[in-house]
Amino acid sequence: MSEVKNCRVMWLLNHGAARKFEVPMLKSLGIREIFLPKIIPPDYNFRSALIDFSEDASLTIPGEHLAILNATDWYGDVPAEVWNLANQYFDFAFFIVHRLEAFNSITRGFKGAAIWRAYGLDSSMSYSKILDLTRNAGGWRNLRSMGNRFWFGHAYSHLHLIENPPLKDRSVFLPLGLNDQLTNTPAWTGQRRQVFFVCPELGFNPYYKKVYEEFRTAFSGFDFVVGGPQPIAVRDERVLGYVPAEQYASNMQELRVMFYHSTEPNHVHFHPFEAVRAGMPLVFMAGGLLDRLGGAELPGRCTTIEEARKKIKRILDDDWELIDQIRSTQSRLLEAMRPEACRPIWERNFTKIQDELECSRQQETTPVATKRKKIAIFLPIAYRGGTLRAAKLLATTLLNGSRSAGEKVDIVFAHVDDPESYRASDFDDLPAAITRRALSWTVLDEASARRAMAYAGFERWQPSFEAYSIPDDGGNHFLDCDLWLFVSDRLSVPLLPVRPYMLMVYDYVHRYLPAAGEFPHGFLAAARLAERVIVTTRFTESDALQYAGVAPKKLLRLPHLIPELEPTAQNAEPAEEPYFVWPTNAAAHKNHKNAFSALRIYWEEMAGSLDCHITGVNSGHLLDDGQPYPLCLGSSPDAIDAIRERIQLRGELSEPLYAREVRNAQFVWHPARIDNGTFSVIEAAHLGVPSLSSDYPAMREIDDQFGLNLAWMPGDDPWRMASALKLMESSIGERRALLPTRERMRAQDLPALSQAYWKAIRECL
Repeated sequence: MSEVKNCRVMWLLNHGAARKFEVPMLKSLGIREIFLPKIIPPDYNFRSALIDFSEDASLTIPGEHLAILNATDWYGDVPAEVWNLANQYFDFAFFIVHRLEAFNSITRGFKGAAIWRAYGLDSSMSYSKILDLTRNAGGWRNLRSMGNRFWFGHAYSHLHLIENPPLKDRSVFLPLGLNDQLTNTPAWTGQRRQVFFVCPELGFNPYYKKVYEEFRTAFSGFDFVVGGPQPIAVRDERVLGYVPAEQYASNMQELRVMFYHSTEPNHVHFHPFEAVRAGMPLVFMAGGLLDRLGGAELPGRCTTIEEARKKIKRILDDDWELIDQIRSTQSRLLEAMRPEACRPIWERNFTKIQDELECSRQQETTPVATKRKKIAIFLPIAYRGGTLRAAKLLATTLLNGSRSAGEKVDIVFAHVDDPESYRASDFDDLPAAITRRALSWTVLDEASARRAMAYAGFERWQPSFEAYSIPDDGGNHFLDCDLWLFVSDRLSVPLLPVRPYMLMVYDYVHRYLPAAGEFPHGFLAAARLAERVIVTTRFTESDALQYAGVAPKKLLRLPHLIPELEPTAQNAEPAEEPYFVWPTNAAAHKNHKNAFSALRIYWEEMAGSLDCHITGVNSGHLLDDGQPYPLCLGSSPDAIDAIRERIQLRGELSEPLYAREVRNAQFVWHPARIDNGTFSVIEAAHLGVPSLSSDYPAMREIDDQFGLNLAWMPGDDPWRMASALKLMESSIGERRALLPTRERMRAQDLPALSQAYWKAIRECL
């Protein structure tokens, strides 16, 4: 084991009894530097947990780095930067899964050998079932991704037999033993003729409460005391509650007999072994793990409660022949747990772990032709306008960010197969390295979803919903992609969790403007089930937390993306009739009723001199017959027609035509009520044109990020909106002077932000 001597180990458990054995065992193998966690989860399952700083003195790592490790909760989702720090110093990590995100965190973040320490569960559970609880199958996927760096370190020789192959195939036996700390304690006397029964948490834990009720019924008429910590006091004088270690040792020395109730085949508590080590007679029920550990033929073993009552009565009645018979044979239970019996197994199997880690690292450093990772960027519905542009920007950003980081990935841009919505020319601005695929949606019932997941390698996955959706590209349903990233949350049917997915959510407008009788349950569920949810404003971040119920650890707030900005001419073609531009679409949150009413007031009552050009997806039909908005322009057909002469419905324009339209305008008008903000005001500033916007949180954030110095107006008062238009008309020169410099704009453009976006996405890849 000389090769192990210089390695460092993270033993990320706070199990007091296990630590007393396993830390000395690791040291006996030649490992001198062991890190122990310093934060215990606030959970009753950690009732016997302890924090120990004693090993810190042996760690030869910088103090400031040790302070970061000590301040980390290793039972949850550890930040990537902390894992990067741990990877600088540690080769091996022992861990347990208290929360499912801890498993995903260590299998993604740790680059050494990760050993899932398994001490056994009740017969209704297995470690495979724990991973099955991850609805998106992320646990199994992350396990497989670790390859030979992952180990299922079971403490009892048979625990791996009931596990699913991915765990069974990576199993290694590292037996749990019992340290020799109490071997010099005073000899057992048994002078107190009482039964010792250990049962914690009677005040709140229904499992242990039931165990105690059954014990009390079974042994009515017997004198007994109950050990174990009781965080909530129990009104029963026989329940001792917490006692100091010295008193616990004294109880082991003086009490006459211990009864152990458990018949669990895969888990055993420590106190029966402590009783045996102290010399106290142990009477226990058959069928549990003690049978496998050497107890099958012991005289203290009982097949029925009646048999246990008889033996315990004889012991309490001074049947020393039975007492001596039990005491002289029960030490067999300790044989397999003695350090000298466990050490050869640990040495052999830890060497195996080390050897495979070295092989894995050699393979990682050997130049080989590896398959590049692939990310699919999805538009789940037929978006056009700003959302289409944002999706293309995101795809380009990730392509550039991965390349600048030296971690090239392939990008697939996926959109619905809808020729009426998309033309091939709509995607001409995508880089040539990004491939494009059309998709349709397939909905699977529960049985079909279960079969599809089994074919994909998730044999034990079980559906939680009645139906699942999967994107269909006419080939392999995008299964050649390692990560799916959806621009928007418009997924009304849950995604089949065959690949990890992320959402880019720009707003939760339906929170503020709900459609009659509609509630977006599916959209909110999609966000809660995603690996990560990306937002671009604090406003949407707050909605994601409070309205959508997204877990804080899943949220990523990144800056707004804008295209790379190039110098452009300003006001190259002065308009014959000066105008301002209103970019909009047909969505309700665009505030059309108030906006058209404000236009009427601006022209009729304030003698506004500027025309209005309206542009955007489906905006050309806003004033069609049957629409409610013409009535906002006047009370008679003649009045409406007079106002309409001041409006030009330009419809959806190509990007060059739109840029020309804005460049020649006096300003851009954004009267929407609420959303995640609009790119139009940023683009206008780039073109040298100021903007007037409704005043709401997301627009304030955009104004701060880009230094736009927007002019503001309320969006709920047509008269004040019209007044703001009139003021804007008279102060164009002043507003232009307040526009940000090109240097300020370029600090926020695509190249500047690509690495930040790539770093965030890479963590899920």
